[in-house]
Amino acid sequence: MEKQNGLQIAVPQRPTANDPHSWKAYWKDLGLPWRHAPEIDAERQRYLGEQRRIKPDIELGIYPFRNVKLTRADVEWLLATHDDGRGPIDWTDERELHEREGVDLRGADLRGVDLSYLSLSCMIGGLTQDERNRATAEQGEMAAVHLEGASLKRTRLEKAVLYKAHLERANLFRVHLLGANVVEVCLQQANLRQAHIQGSFLEGCILSDEGGVGPWILNVNWERTDLAVMNWSQVNMLADEYEARQKGHDHPWQDGDIYVGGRDTRIGLYERAVRANRQLAVALQAQGLNELAAYFAYRAQKLQGVLSWRQRRFGQYLFSHLLDLLAGYGYRPIRSMFWYLVVIVGFTLSYFAFGHLTPLEAFVFSLTSFHGRGFFPAANLSLSDPRVVLAAFEAVLGLFIEIIFIAAFTKRFFGS
Repeated sequence: MEKQNGLQIAVPQRPTANDPHSWKAYWKDLGLPWRHAPEIDAERQRYLGEQRRIKPDIELGIYPFRNVKLTRADVEWLLATHDDGRGPIDWTDERELHEREGVDLRGADLRGVDLSYLSLSCMIGGLTQDERNRATAEQGEMAAVHLEGASLKRTRLEKAVLYKAHLERANLFRVHLLGANVVEVCLQQANLRQAHIQGSFLEGCILSDEGGVGPWILNVNWERTDLAVMNWSQVNMLADEYEARQKGHDHPWQDGDIYVGGRDTRIGLYERAVRANRQLAVALQAQGLNELAAYFAYRAQKLQGVLSWRQRRFGQYLFSHLLDLLAGYGYRPIRSMFWYLVVIVGFTLSYFAFGHLTPLEAFVFSLTSFHGRGFFPAANLSLSDPRVVLAAFEAVLGLFIEIIFIAAFTKRFFGS
């Protein structure tokens, strides 16, 4: 018990064991709900304090925690004692966001560390714009923070500097990157689902791995984010889609704060993959990136077809497959021209094979049969003539192809 103004104030009992639950309750009682880990010992505190006093040198690649393996407990202590004990930057205070400097973690090794829910606003995880103007690429790489496989779920990273940061396979579920400087960051297979990226600068980010698989992006908020500076052309498939196509997701599991379970797990994955591709297509379209938007919209349509099969909607699946085969859902018009020529040339050869027609006559006969719907230029042919029967079949096939063509383009331009 402590006395203050004559009143006795209860001080929470400091845990004696490294029990995470006890420490979490202890920190909460002290008004530090963001702290979860047991406090590091005095020797570790002394070491981190000495490291923090190291003066950065960009030319030599010297930074307080470069190549130092840090744990969550280390980061919590650094935040609690940051700025002479003022603590982490209050992300709700615009003045602090503009005037205070965040904790310097340039070059630190935070691979696989759970940093979820921490306030790392204004964190320095790479060179600033001014520093980059006079630094080499190698110097920029030496300053990059390593967060491969780290959990940054709901972490506050407003106005953080993350130049060349390594975020491969990192969990950025609902991370807050508002106004962050995310330049040339490695985001291969990072989970960006429901991330808040409004106003972030994402120039030159590496989005895909060697196989062309990009990050998870379902429900990302792209407001005021320039997507044109991101190299989406390197992404063959979003991780949302890659995940849905993998085996082994037929059991209950958890994604971020969302529980996914039961018999329809795989169907749910495909539904989310469809939404992710459509959302990205809409965002790209809104910024005038039409070709890229068309690519991801097309992938969404293909996934919708697979989804129809898994939902046992076989009629819908068949129609979707035909739309893809004949017109690529309106995104591959060259396919329609290909099948048009295949039908015309194929029937031209058939008519010529029956004899009595020159190659030119056979071609004209095929062309008019395809479009004429029963109009045959050779009036002396009987209805039982094999060429008339073929012409009737070609007319039906032509009508079917035209219907599919119109349906595909209607699906593209007027909704799915």
